[in-house]
Amino acid sequence: MYPIIDKIKTGEKIRMLMEANGYSVNDIQEYLGLACVQSIYHWLNGSCLPSIDNLYALSDLLNVSIDDMICGNKLEKINQNIPDRVLHYYDILKDIIAA
Repeated sequence: MYPIIDKIKTGEKIRMLMEANGYSVNDIQEYLGLACVQSIYHWLNGSCLPSIDNLYALSDLLNVSIDDMICGNKLEKINQNIPDRVLHYYDILKDIIAA
């Protein structure tokens, strides 16, 4: 399993970071030099992700690393040193328990 970015959770995280730092959508638009706010709303509702340049600028503005802004399944692996076959069984058991 390779890491996948969750666009919805990432949008929620960006929104939370904006609110925690007191920034509005208009503030972000002005900071990034965007023509309209629509792109930002697309990020926040999870329909798309910011470009890497915008992620980099947002990370600086919001005082977090890019990794801290992005939400995905990368952290679901309990240990990178565990063989893939064990992780496969872990994923199966996790799905069974969740059901």
